[in-house]
Amino acid sequence: MVLTESDSKLSQGDAAPEFSLPGTDGETYTLDSFAEYDALLVVFTCNHCPYAQAKFDELNYLARTYDELAVVGINPNDAAEYPDDSFDRMQELVEDGTIQYTAYLRDESQAVAREYGAVCTPDPFLFENVGDDFELRFHSRIDDAMTPDEEVTDYEMRTAVEAVISGDEIPVSETPSQGCSIKWKD
Repeated sequence: MVLTESDSKLSQGDAAPEFSLPGTDGETYTLDSFAEYDALLVVFTCNHCPYAQAKFDELNYLARTYDELAVVGINPNDAAEYPDDSFDRMQELVEDGTIQYTAYLRDESQAVAREYGAVCTPDPFLFENVGDDFELRFHSRIDDAMTPDEEVTDYEMRTAVEAVISGDEIPVSETPSQGCSIKWKD
C-alpha cells in the first residue's frame, strides 16, 4: 500500500471530462445520465484499499441523504493484479449493500481516471450542474480522518455538497485526499 495525495490538473470551474462506463447494474453511464441532479460527486475508488473502504459509509450517507446529489464511484484499478477490484467483486459489494452509491462504474481502460487526473483511492471531485455542463466546484478529501483508523471530526464533503446544492460559496478549504495509489496497468 502506497499513501498518495491527489494532485489533479482540473481547476475550479473546469467542465467534468466526459465518460461512458459500465455500471454494476448492467447499464452504461455518461455525464448525461446524471443531468437531473444539481450536483455530481465523482469519486475514484476501489474495493480493496483500506482508505477507500473507510469512506464507504460516508459516501453511502451522501447518496442516501441528498436527493439533489449523484454519488458516482469509479473503480480504475488493475483487476488482474488486484482481483478484489474486479467488476464481479464490485457487483457483489453493491448487491450485499456495502456500496449504495447512485452508480458504481468500472474504468477498465483507466482512461477516465487519467483524464480527471485521479491518483489515489479515494479521490473525490464535486461538480455543480450549470445546465450544459458539470463544473468542478471542490476537489478535496471527504472528511478529516486521514487514515482508516482515525475518528472523523469534520465531514468536509457534506459541507461542500450542502453549499453547492444551495448555490452558496463553499466555506471549507480544499485539502488533498490521501489514499492508496491507483493501481495502473503500465
